[in-house]
Amino acid sequence: MALPSTTTYLVLDVAGTPCALPREAVREILPLPHLHAPPTAGGPLAGFLNFGGAPLPVLDLARLLGLRDAAPPDPYRHVLHAADGSLALLVDRVVDVVQVGADAIRPVADGHTFNGCVEAEIALGDRLVHALSMAHILTVEERERVALLGRRAAERLAAFDAPSAA
Repeated sequence: MALPSTTTYLVLDVAGTPCALPREAVREILPLPHLHAPPTAGGPLAGFLNFGGAPLPVLDLARLLGLRDAAPPDPYRHVLHAADGSLALLVDRVVDVVQVGADAIRPVADGHTFNGCVEAEIALGDRLVHALSMAHILTVEERERVALLGRRAAERLAAFDAPSAA
């Protein structure tokens, strides 16, 4: 498969580690809203964002990647809503949006990262930045568990719906 001549990436600060995501993997970038964090969530699940009346799971990318145990309070963090709408990622900052030529993208061989979560390294100036794969950030089992937590959160939210008038 031929690579496009340029690819647009979002450059992220994830616990002081520069990472990147292809721009097309992100539907929108949101300022950090208030998240509902149920006591049973734990792990990298930062909580749920009420997104149009439906709970959207928000994963702390630094915790997921093992870069930090807990996020310090910071109202300026960003939430990246995945293009497929299934989840969102909490990052410290979206630092930049860059166009990267195909000659600056170095694919990472299958099996060299956990679940293929790093799909390439991109050369930005004098540094290499890990380009993450939104499709492989989570394993299949992790996606299923996050989806289950989302369904439980939706059921709980629905329990508070006003009864319909008779």
